[in-house]
Amino acid sequence: MKTLVTGARGTIGRTVVDRLHAAGHPVRAASARPAELTVPAGVEVAELALDRPETFAAALRDVHQVFLYPQPAGIHELVTAAGAAGVEHVVLLSSSSVLGPDAANDPLASHSLRVEQALAASALTCTFLRPDAFASNALGWARPIGRSMPVQLAYPDAHIAPIHPEDIADIAVAALTGRALTGKSLTLTGAESLSFREQLAVLADVLGRDIPVEHITRAEAEQQLGRHMPAPMVSSLLDLWEAADRHGPATVADTTETLLGRPARPFRQWARENAGAFTPAH
Repeated sequence: MKTLVTGARGTIGRTVVDRLHAAGHPVRAASARPAELTVPAGVEVAELALDRPETFAAALRDVHQVFLYPQPAGIHELVTAAGAAGVEHVVLLSSSSVLGPDAANDPLASHSLRVEQALAASALTCTFLRPDAFASNALGWARPIGRSMPVQLAYPDAHIAPIHPEDIADIAVAALTGRALTGKSLTLTGAESLSFREQLAVLADVLGRDIPVEHITRAEAEQQLGRHMPAPMVSSLLDLWEAADRHGPATVADTTETLLGRPARPFRQWARENAGAFTPAH
């Protein structure tokens, strides 16, 4: 059963490709820029741009299941092409944001929700993986930490349950190689609730140096984040963090422990593995 992995240049997609191949499963890695893919010897490579339906047929040839990154552009055409190609199962890397209030109008949630809705309306068997915050989101602090500057946060005590990206990949591979998760919608988190301040304390301990935290206003955070993302997305993100600040410890949902019987990787492990990203700049 050949699996097509879209978004194979991303961390999770690349890990899924590597693990499927290592386990002896036929896999084809796809990207809008296939020349930039790095895959193990023997793994097929294909061009697939979700906003260019003319790339679908070749990428889907002889494929029975797909690991899909969410991209609303072209999703209806992709669903049609997948059905015509004989695809039976899609594992979607969605987001827990689709469960939020008014998700259809939320700029963060609607991206994944539209893909879920298109798949749910099809005849394909679908497994939805809905991870909450990634542990790797902490890389957003790499620049100030590397420059020995304070990390500025509007909601330093907002709690999340960060999930290690490799745990997501493990669950995705299990969904692609077994039947226990087939057809389910799974909200994925790490095994522990940590505030941003607590995550920074873990990083400080791993790095062996202090990381000062500076509380800033929401308006200041809007100005900072607005340099890198559209204003509606900034507002949505800050609303999410404000709610997380009010509600206290985050709910722990499905993890590799509950789904696969293997301990979830803690945030501290991710911090140790990625300590080099926070090395002081010279």
